[in-house]
Amino acid sequence: MSTVLRVELRDRIAVLTLDRPERLNAVGSETVDLLTRALDDVRDNDDVRALVVAGAGRAFSAGADLGEIESFTSPGQFRAFVGRLTEAYALLEDFPKPSVAAVHGFAFGGGLELALACDLRVAERGTRLGLPEMKLGVLPGAGGTQRLPRLVPPAVARQMILTGEPIDAERAWQLGLVNELAEPGGALAAAEKLAGTLTAGAPLALAAGKRLVGRGAGMDLETAIAYERETVSVLFCTEDRAEGLRAFRERRPGEFRGV
Repeated sequence: MSTVLRVELRDRIAVLTLDRPERLNAVGSETVDLLTRALDDVRDNDDVRALVVAGAGRAFSAGADLGEIESFTSPGQFRAFVGRLTEAYALLEDFPKPSVAAVHGFAFGGGLELALACDLRVAERGTRLGLPEMKLGVLPGAGGTQRLPRLVPPAVARQMILTGEPIDAERAWQLGLVNELAEPGGALAAAEKLAGTLTAGAPLALAAGKRLVGRGAGMDLETAIAYERETVSVLFCTEDRAEGLRAFRERRPGEFRGV
């Protein structure tokens, strides 16, 4: 696999690292294609229970590859590029295994949109997060205008999108955009620790929990609760549910197999 995206398996965690430090991990077509391929591979790997998405060098990601974008000669090329980026991020958001973004330095534009597509985010103190597209005369095009207002107060999202100004990790943590703060240099270790906690969960329940939160947000409360009821009823019939009860009675960690 190309060095623009490294995939490493560490104790039931797949660590996907953007590896273009000389370009501040700008996300181009090659990165998007490799991310999609990596997610397809990890999906079928039963030894992987969670993902960590990180960036090499001094930043998580500066955003979409402007050099590639500037080479486009028609609106159709840009539309196709944004479409591939959007599809890859949607694949990550809907992925049945939970994901944690390990953010450091800065996450701008398409880089922040990648982190927004993850389930949880860990950021080092002092990290800057923003959607600066307005300063280039455009807008975020890979989910930023839609995912950000679902994670922070709409007024804050509007300010970030309409001014293009970033916020720091401490402010992001106060707003709930970042789940945990890490000291400088500690984002990846903290993200792996959090992902390790997730790997202890039952795979079917983890996937169902993601669906409930994601899809339920678009339903009215009564419909969402009915959806929840049906989902947990199905989980009740799984072997993992029986194992969870046995483990609880025996005061030991559950040994879940995803069945």
